[in-house]
Amino acid sequence: MIKAFYENLKREIMSSFEKTGNHSFEHTQRVYDLAVRLGKIENADMDIVKTSALLHDIARLKQDRGECACHAEEGAKIARDLLMKTNFPKEKIDEVCYSIKSHRYSTGIKPNTKEAGILQDADRLDALGAIAVARIFDDGGKKKRPMYNPDLKIKEYNHNSESESSINHFYEKTLKIKPETFRTKKAQEIAKNKYKFVKDFVNRFIKEWNGEF
Repeated sequence: MIKAFYENLKREIMSSFEKTGNHSFEHTQRVYDLAVRLGKIENADMDIVKTSALLHDIARLKQDRGECACHAEEGAKIARDLLMKTNFPKEKIDEVCYSIKSHRYSTGIKPNTKEAGILQDADRLDALGAIAVARIFDDGGKKKRPMYNPDLKIKEYNHNSESESSINHFYEKTLKIKPETFRTKKAQEIAKNKYKFVKDFVNRFIKEWNGEF
């Protein structure tokens, strides 16, 4: 698809995202950029990679408002309806929808196509690193959860559960996104530095909280 298609698609879907925050369109743009990078390395179908990356969180705001149970499943339905009204290749729509439906790693779905694996990797890469730290504390501020409370025990991971503190979120979710769990070799390489940054940050945070330097 030509560049104009994606520019038009961006404009059309922009109202489906929160203006700022953890899942604003800025997150989608970063995932898109990462997916394009990985897709070129993996010789993937770039129509599927680009389109699914742009649409992967189109239902996220609906989930946050309680209007759907899973933004991945709902997003796949919205994407199908939207793409059927465009000149996007009809034979590729199923693959785009599958990528969107399976991108949410926390549900335990293991993508069985190259393009779906790339989208999942790109989405998870944005959950690691410096921006991920900012996203977690930004989200915590909006939800009025404490930065840290040592009396709050670490809970077992559940993709629908909410952490009781931002530091707990790192232990319960973020630090479980280990580099070796990524599907593409390049994503594994990128994830190593991002993962180390997050781990070092959390360790430093705890030390400073306890008055250690």
